[in-house]
Amino acid sequence: MKHSHLKNITLKHLLINDIKMIGLLFYPDKVIQALIKELPNPKWHAKLNMVYIKNTKENLDLIFEKFKGVAWINTSYFFKNNPLHNNNNNNNDASLFKRRVYPTDYKKCPDSYIQKLILKKYALNTVNSYVSAFEAFINHYKSKELNTLNEVDIRAYIQLLIKQGRSNSAINICINSIKFYYEIVLDMPNRFYEIERPRKQEKLPEILSKKEVIAIINNTNNLKHRCIVSLLYSAGLRRSELLNLKLTDINSERMLIHVKQSKGNKDRYTLLSKKVLLELREYFKLYKPQIYLFEGKKGIAYSAASVVKIVKRAAKKAGIYKKVTPHMLRHSFATHILESGTDIRYIQELLGHSSTKTTEIYTRVATNNLQTIKNPLD
Repeated sequence: MKHSHLKNITLKHLLINDIKMIGLLFYPDKVIQALIKELPNPKWHAKLNMVYIKNTKENLDLIFEKFKGVAWINTSYFFKNNPLHNNNNNNNDASLFKRRVYPTDYKKCPDSYIQKLILKKYALNTVNSYVSAFEAFINHYKSKELNTLNEVDIRAYIQLLIKQGRSNSAINICINSIKFYYEIVLDMPNRFYEIERPRKQEKLPEILSKKEVIAIINNTNNLKHRCIVSLLYSAGLRRSELLNLKLTDINSERMLIHVKQSKGNKDRYTLLSKKVLLELREYFKLYKPQIYLFEGKKGIAYSAASVVKIVKRAAKKAGIYKKVTPHMLRHSFATHILESGTDIRYIQELLGHSSTKTTEIYTRVATNNLQTIKNPLD
């Protein structure tokens, strides 16, 4: 709906001296300025170029009432409409952050921040990234209280990270960690209206050939390690999904693996290889896991670091000298089944992607179409 005949006021969330305020952003206009003066105790924020008043329900109602028929109130930055993405898995022990030892002058992440991460069931890796990034931000401004920091300070800090040559991924994590504090912990949605994110880099996934995958599997140290690598590849699993698998998630009758509460709180089914099933039965007899399919000492879930070591060690023994990660096996699974003619929508389901756009990246590394093109030199 257009409001071309109305003037425009955009509402923003501000935090000034630890008090929530409503910012009113508008082009200079005598009518608006006259009405603004009638609001309770309006003040001017020189750095942000906007008027602000105390954030109360009464004041918010008064703004709508005061400018009815005069100005269109843009609330797209003020009310929640895009909650931050939940990156959930069961591997969460964020309470560890509360027990850390800090240097004397170190400004630690507020307990309320960590509690919200726990309540939102963020993955431990995400918790770690957010807390580290947010603490780096608040310790950059050691002489300033957290409640005095504003958008100008945040933009200056982001610009500093860019000048330091930080990766796009690191900068995005920093922005997300700051947004989490204001939008989720303090319940001030869409506050950062002028902070530009770096453009997403279009990197193609690194793929192993089928020959290389088989060589890695054959160069594992024992049956348990062989099953771990084989499952990562043959089921297209994320590392966290493999570690969270329980004995009851293996459905040998339907030849499926039930992946529960994965990224984005989604359940899905993926493929169970007949060859891997036979090896899993042998593994079960030998290692006798109790709850998780792969267990460490004392029956707890296997560690993520151990999976990385297993894959790296096996790749090195196989004579593959490029950096091989567990996620490369998932990428390779997707690419190989695409090359064999599997519909991309089925691959999307098997991988647990929310959109085919994510899955389509594999069409750019699949070689089946490229092999039909005759090289001019040949």
